[in-house]
Amino acid sequence: MDESIEKETRKNPFFEPYGTPHDTVPFDRIRLEDYEEAFMEGIRRDNEQIERTINNPAKPTFDNTIIDKEDQTEGYYDLLDRVSTVFFNLLSAETNDEMDALAQKMQPILTQHANDVRLNERLFERVKYVHRHHRRLTPEEKKLLDTSYDGFVRSGALLDKEGKERLRQLTEEASMLALQFSQNLLKENKAFTLDLTDEAQLDGLPQTAIDAAAAEARQQGKQGWTFTLDYPSYSPFMTYSTQRELRRQLYMAKNTECTHQNDCNNLEICRRLVNLRREIAQLLGFRSYADYVLKNRMAGNVRNVYKLLNDLIDAYKPTAEKEQREVQRMAGQKLEPWDSGFYSHKLKLKKYNIDAEMLRPYFQLDKVIGGVFGLANRLYGITFKENKDIPVYHPDVKAYEVFDRDGSYLAVFYADFHPSKGKQGGAWMTQYQGQCIDRKGENVRPHVSVVMNLTKPTDDKPALLTLGEVETFLHEFGHSLHGMFANTRFESLSGTNVLWDFVELPSQFMENYAIEKEFLRTFAFHYETGEPLPDELIDRIVRSRNFMVASACLRQVSFGLLDMAYYTKKDEFTDDIIPFEKRAWAKAIIGKQLPDTCMTVQFSHIMAGGYAAGYYSYKWAEVLDADAFAVFKRHGIFDEKTAQSFRENILSKGGTENPMTLYKRFRGGEPTIDALLKRNGIKRKAK
Repeated sequence: MDESIEKETRKNPFFEPYGTPHDTVPFDRIRLEDYEEAFMEGIRRDNEQIERTINNPAKPTFDNTIIDKEDQTEGYYDLLDRVSTVFFNLLSAETNDEMDALAQKMQPILTQHANDVRLNERLFERVKYVHRHHRRLTPEEKKLLDTSYDGFVRSGALLDKEGKERLRQLTEEASMLALQFSQNLLKENKAFTLDLTDEAQLDGLPQTAIDAAAAEARQQGKQGWTFTLDYPSYSPFMTYSTQRELRRQLYMAKNTECTHQNDCNNLEICRRLVNLRREIAQLLGFRSYADYVLKNRMAGNVRNVYKLLNDLIDAYKPTAEKEQREVQRMAGQKLEPWDSGFYSHKLKLKKYNIDAEMLRPYFQLDKVIGGVFGLANRLYGITFKENKDIPVYHPDVKAYEVFDRDGSYLAVFYADFHPSKGKQGGAWMTQYQGQCIDRKGENVRPHVSVVMNLTKPTDDKPALLTLGEVETFLHEFGHSLHGMFANTRFESLSGTNVLWDFVELPSQFMENYAIEKEFLRTFAFHYETGEPLPDELIDRIVRSRNFMVASACLRQVSFGLLDMAYYTKKDEFTDDIIPFEKRAWAKAIIGKQLPDTCMTVQFSHIMAGGYAAGYYSYKWAEVLDADAFAVFKRHGIFDEKTAQSFRENILSKGGTENPMTLYKRFRGGEPTIDALLKRNGIKRKAK
């Protein structure tokens, strides 16, 4: 077909019903040029809907003001949300240079539009009127109204004209810098490779790592073996390689990302982001950005966050220091940071005769998928069925229909398992459609996605995971259950739309199953022989569970301290990032700090990922998950009654109620740190 004719006849897929199973995203039909057109039309429709709302001559009510903003059945809000969701999800999972450039173009336009909505005085006056004069609302409607009003206030609705203009400038600059931060980090991560051609340089590495490196080299058109900074490549090299100098090279490449004098340097971006967020918070009447954030968190205030972090340091540091002395003795030489993984692995072998490679043959990805799905079935009665008619954005992605205990359709679940050229590092859960009940009374079910960077298959072996990767899968799957079980009226309160320090409870809760014998028995079979994971190995897994647990805890605490150090600043931040970082987390650091390494410039969570002044939430939620899993341990880890209570009181409620209220309804009381200490084998110091 002539290109001009095709352009005239072809419809933008965002503008019409998708016509796919469950109205899933037609990734195969979307072209790059479709995004900008849909963004701009979505903004136009948004503005049109707002004009109708603010020009409505009727007295403002919940239905004609709040519902008009929330409900998407008329399509005015749906289009912008639709295209934004797809575009920004793929910007993390499957980007390219053209999408990066479009993101740079659209980000300021989208931020300006968001500001236009939140700073619209006439719209806010209607919301404020409803907030003051509402009558006979349901608890969920009241929660939505409070959240909506608070959202306007926290976005500057009460500021004067000069303040609003300044807020626009600050938020627009911050959104662009956060995007630049992420793009720089991805480019730096993908730019480095460790290319080896001498077989002697592979000494100590397991065959799985060697095969993966050979496959990577072939894919890049190189000879020999190529190692990257992606976790499935980086971690085994740092753990097993006997080549100390090569470990040093890889470690320094990883830990100096975005510090080099090139276009991907994030040092000044981080300093500016910290100052922008501080100024935003102070413009809105808060002393610091942390005060601004924590007003809407379970923790409540800075003091409570520091109490948690300091309590953990007091409880875990003596054990962590003991752990580090043991590793030092195993090394028998001055311990450098690139030695820690190598010698702690040797120590673990000596103490427990177990390592990741012993277990890997029993964790074939396809079997792990079956085990994780089977766990959800035993707990909640849900089932998963792959549907190859559902379009996906990459050949590695699998799409499943999810059905509830009664056979009814529950959700779509996408699983993206392996590293790829356009994918950010790490693992996360997101969604392409949120759950809500529309005006017609239909329960619109969610489309949930987990994105990971797990070990890839090779030419002669299937994807064989480490136990740590199994835990990662369980973690993200826990998030996905939170999304899939959502059952609320309003999308903005459904699923993972909860207070940020509650969002990690469902995910970290699921990690507990990784070392439970009853669970491992359901899927851990040798990929060649079919033999089950031996009881002896499972016993060693359980005994070694708390190996280096205190050091791991302090590592997380150190990240929390660093986060809080930046975002509790009340004055302009002018320090050099690298030395500031060393001082900020020193209380939780035991090993040697190198002068050139830097976490901040690659700390996506707190610079670009929504965890600014919130990284402590991983440890906050760990207290909750240990306490919650203790209930399952008491009644049975597959106990359906306990699982149903967890689903009804935690997983399905979203942000419709205060999370502590939900937790106490499930648990019968507030959590304590005791279950976490018991699980980790940590004894409190006598006072």
